[in-house]
Amino acid sequence: MLAQEEAEPKAPPAAPPAAKKFKNAAVIQFEGPITAWLQGYLERKLAAAQQAGADLIVLEIDSPGGLLHESEMIAQKLNNLPDVHVVAYVPREAYSGAAMVSLGCDEIVMRPSARIGDVGVIFLDQNFMFQHAPEKVRSPVVTEMRALAAEHKRPPALAESMVDLNVEVFRYVNQRTNAEDFLSEAEVAAKADAADWQKRELVLESKKGSFLTVTGARALELRLAEGNVASLEELKARYTVDGKWLSYRVDNVDKTVYVLNLWWVTGLLFVVGLVGILYECSAPGTCIGGLVGLTCFSLFYWSRFLGGTSGWLEVVLFVLGIIFLAIELFVLPGFGVAGFVGLVMIATSLILACQNFVLPETNHELQISLGAVFTLLISGVVFMGIAYALTSYIGTIPVLSQLVLAPVSSAAVEEESPDEAVAGIPTAKKIPVGVFGRTMTILRPSGRAIIDGQPVDVVSTGDVIGAGKPIRVVEVGYQRIVVEEAE
Repeated sequence: MLAQEEAEPKAPPAAPPAAKKFKNAAVIQFEGPITAWLQGYLERKLAAAQQAGADLIVLEIDSPGGLLHESEMIAQKLNNLPDVHVVAYVPREAYSGAAMVSLGCDEIVMRPSARIGDVGVIFLDQNFMFQHAPEKVRSPVVTEMRALAAEHKRPPALAESMVDLNVEVFRYVNQRTNAEDFLSEAEVAAKADAADWQKRELVLESKKGSFLTVTGARALELRLAEGNVASLEELKARYTVDGKWLSYRVDNVDKTVYVLNLWWVTGLLFVVGLVGILYECSAPGTCIGGLVGLTCFSLFYWSRFLGGTSGWLEVVLFVLGIIFLAIELFVLPGFGVAGFVGLVMIATSLILACQNFVLPETNHELQISLGAVFTLLISGVVFMGIAYALTSYIGTIPVLSQLVLAPVSSAAVEEESPDEAVAGIPTAKKIPVGVFGRTMTILRPSGRAIIDGQPVDVVSTGDVIGAGKPIRVVEVGYQRIVVEEAE
């Protein structure tokens, strides 16, 4: 082992401080699993740093990786960031998707003991076991990693070895030019001057059966990193900044967005919002239920906007769905096409707002879509249970019982004059079954009608009956008059 270590080339000296001067600099914390929330958080901080005039951005990465799509999007975002020099600072670890994000930066600076690599793509199979992704999924990731490495003059073969555990990388020396490079055998065979390249020692971390993972000191030797530092302050000393160093970390808004994006909090917002709308419909004019519903759904879309999974399309679909339902309820009697389309648009809007894609293309995306549908269904079931309880037992709940009128007593009925009973319940006793009348308002299913020359409160058998329609009394009880539309 000692002989092998002596045969390895000496580590190159640490890179000198960058000669370029910068106006302002910013450090952005990038910590934890890579999700849509973390992607949205980073995009907000990048926009804030650029707006503040930062042309040097240090991304302080400490992450075990995460979702593939989000990692690719972040890496491309950083790689194509205009007029900004981006530095990935890795104080502890940058595994999997975090390694891909690091390769998208202009420089990688690490602590000597930090670790980077292991971009093996895995997925959850039908038995809920993690498996390595097939070649069809892995090949695009290899292409992405090689392109990011080549863009910033890092050995593409080493980046490929992070993804493909069968790729071995060797140090090669060109006998004609004395140039050194880290290449795979396939890369050398594809070169026009393949005969000039002489194979030397194997990069041990790339041996078959393992995803390449290296420390910060080793990454500097392999030209995967541009420098080693002991601390963030030492990293800052590498650059000449005329202005100030800004710092962007997770704040209260980011924490709130994270909590609101949890599936059970999302379901709670759905339930409370629907209950608020139900109360507003049962007691119009109070505005309390409407404000509660508006607040819940506004918080949902706000958190999904900042969480990176929603856009204006989802909001437009939701508003259109509400408009279609309003048309069905107030313009077109009955429950037909407009109501169905409105419900479908609202459900589609809520599901799309929970994911950053339209149709799932991978098993993971399918799981996200099913999770959103499951959350919506569970919320709907809970809401229907609450709605049934409220409509059935609202009079027995101490607080809610104050919201409804108590029934008129028999003594009060007997003492009441005919004029006082015109629109009340006692009049119902005097209306026989089978008499005809005409609706004054739309019955949905309750409303007003003129029966036997008197305006009374009635309820339909369940169907919506438009205003001015002929009706017939089918049932008379102490507290209600049940009618149906007459032929």
